Amino acid sequence: MVIEQTRVEVNRLRRRYQPEELEFCTTSADVPPLKDFIGQERAVKSMQFGLNMKAPGYNIFVSGPPGTGKTTYIQTVVTQVAAREEVPGDWCLLYNFNNPDMPLAVTLPAGMGQKFQRDMSNLIEELKTGLAKLFEGKDYENRKNTILRGLQQQLEDALNQLKQEANESGFIMKTSEEGIFFIPVQDGKPLSSEQYQALPEETRVSFEQKLKQLQKRTEEIVYDGRMMEKQAEHVVAQMDQELVRETTSPLFKKLEHRYRDFPRIITHLRHLAEDLISKVSAGHQESAAEDESHDFYKNYLVNLLVNNADTFGAPVVVETNPHYYNLFGKLEYRSQMGTVNTDFTMIKPGAVHRANGGYLILQAKDLFADPHSWDALKKALKNRQVTVENIGETQRSVPTISIKPEPIPLNVKVILIGSPRFYHLLQQVDEDFAKLFKVMVDFEVVMPRTSENLRNYVAFVGSVCRREGLPHFDRSGLAEIIEYGSRLAANQNKLSTQFNEVVEIILESAAWAQSAGAQLVSAVHVRQAIKEKIYRCSRVEERIQELILRGKILVDTTGAVVGQVNGLAVLDTGYYAFGKPSRITAKTFMGHEGLVNIETETRMGGSIHAKGVHTLTGYLGSMFAQDKPLCLSARLTFEQLYEGVEGDSASSAELYALLSSLAGVPVKQSLAVTGSVNQNGEIQPIGGVTEKVEGFFGVCQARGLTGNQGVIIPVQNVDNLMLSHEVVAAVEQGLFHIYAISRIEEGIELLTGMPAGERGPDGRYTPGSVLAMVDAKLQQYAEGLQRFHG
Repeated sequence: MVIEQTRVEVNRLRRRYQPEELEFCTTSADVPPLKDFIGQERAVKSMQFGLNMKAPGYNIFVSGPPGTGKTTYIQTVVTQVAAREEVPGDWCLLYNFNNPDMPLAVTLPAGMGQKFQRDMSNLIEELKTGLAKLFEGKDYENRKNTILRGLQQQLEDALNQLKQEANESGFIMKTSEEGIFFIPVQDGKPLSSEQYQALPEETRVSFEQKLKQLQKRTEEIVYDGRMMEKQAEHVVAQMDQELVRETTSPLFKKLEHRYRDFPRIITHLRHLAEDLISKVSAGHQESAAEDESHDFYKNYLVNLLVNNADTFGAPVVVETNPHYYNLFGKLEYRSQMGTVNTDFTMIKPGAVHRANGGYLILQAKDLFADPHSWDALKKALKNRQVTVENIGETQRSVPTISIKPEPIPLNVKVILIGSPRFYHLLQQVDEDFAKLFKVMVDFEVVMPRTSENLRNYVAFVGSVCRREGLPHFDRSGLAEIIEYGSRLAANQNKLSTQFNEVVEIILESAAWAQSAGAQLVSAVHVRQAIKEKIYRCSRVEERIQELILRGKILVDTTGAVVGQVNGLAVLDTGYYAFGKPSRITAKTFMGHEGLVNIETETRMGGSIHAKGVHTLTGYLGSMFAQDKPLCLSARLTFEQLYEGVEGDSASSAELYALLSSLAGVPVKQSLAVTGSVNQNGEIQPIGGVTEKVEGFFGVCQARGLTGNQGVIIPVQNVDNLMLSHEVVAAVEQGLFHIYAISRIEEGIELLTGMPAGERGPDGRYTPGSVLAMVDAKLQQYAEGLQRFHG
């Protein structure tokens, strides 16, 4: 009786397409392309809220598994929102004449930065041309020569006066490269050294006193000459500066008028003019012309750090490689003659600078690959400013000479895209994360299988076909795509939103249709695409099935064995998941050790699996230890399982093996079991039910279907079944069976063919039932242990 009550009807094994579900179309071409993002209402509303919130800290973390289309959606919706916003200004770096190590950061309306940079370049060219002509002209040379000739005349007059004084004092003045000399004269003739020494002492003393006076006067003339040279240089410099001022003033006034609304630029232009006037001279021009490696005008250039001239709306920057320098820019260096140097024109911007005033989209896993990026991003968001600083500049034990531009005010909304694991980890380990990323956009992997979403699915298929130039799908092909969406969702009432996997099947189905020369893609092409995809990925599954068929992995599909049950697990290779049957055995004997799980003891089992085993003790105690102690030693294990086990989906199978061993009742090996159990004996749902059923079916089919084989599943998992057409056909023909149960007792009767038994008012179970046999065995163990110890 329990067999018929628990057998799952064929129409519940796979939710098939119903004609009325697609009555709105004949092919995918009949439905207009999608305009909105489907299946993510919660995420869409959260995203809209996050984008509308302009307060600090309302940055966005987009969470969800890969393949849900979240990255594409985020870029699309952010671009749409940004297009309606104002374009932020440009940012320029200028030389700081007051503090050269801290370049000035100046903002201008979008597009004006480029114009300002061009205006300054034109100014430099005009200065070069104008100043070169200024110092090369005849007028300049004449004015300069007039000053120099005046100086020369004064020196000549002073020397002539000195010469006259020398003659009057009895000396002849001689000049040479070595200086000025005075030779004594007597009777109009120069005296030789011998003649001078032969003079009377009084005469020599007189000559020497006069000579000292002449030498003192010579020193005064030399000193006055030097002073006159300096005065002449000063006069020439003043003349140069005045000429430069007269020449450049119209140029600067024109720029000052053009940028009159920007006080910092006006101040900069005036400092620039003062710097130019103070440095420019004929000598400077000559040295600049001779030394091309020294750019005389470099400090007058403009470093256009951020140029929004071609930006439409607020900027949207998607940084695919968010290491520190790509995000925050860097200060580059130039190597010359064995040394390195830099200047403000070698400061390069990062993605944060380009996104300022708009949106910055980053992948979380890429961001955290660089340990410096996250800390620097948090600092920038907290301080609401960003600068350019090379890594390690602040940590150097020996400071180096470098430059650091003024910080730029930061107004950017950062959108991080990552997995739920990243989000929860950051919430736990980083106290700043919750303050800075207050909006969580959570993407779902499934959506309800409603008529509206069915229409959206068809529209999605049509959009892909139009975009890729593929043949459209007929109604049968669309039905298969929809059923595939429910299979991916692992729920008959849901559709998968992991559209990358759906797109793969769309593309591959179209390819098979084209190779067959079909005008439309139909069900046969979709099934072939799914079959071929499974074939490409199922090498490991086929290898395991081969080992089972060859008897290398022991799994029985016929007969009955005491204490042995076929359990089911799901193996995930990363790109393909499949069900794998495993033999679960139990051995019971007298003792006090209780249940011992070999996987747990050998550390091959996880904590959830261990919990499931401990739950069995609670069930046994409640069922059989109300009038006696639970005296039992038992060993449970997954035979030939070497990769470890996690989860409690096999706990019901372990309990069946344990009860079979205690009762001495054999279990049908033609059935496999999945489902967890609680201490009350209630069967609980598990995951991967479709893969588990198909895994056992594959082994049975390979050995030959007998009509007695099948799988026992929790009743709550019936709506998770989206079995392959092959399995459904076998069930339809009575060659395979699916049973859905809600209590352990139902499973006992299916596996043993015997009544499970019910507890009577006296606490005893129905005579001849499985539970009565178990109770009797445990009574025997308790009495035996008492006699043994007594």
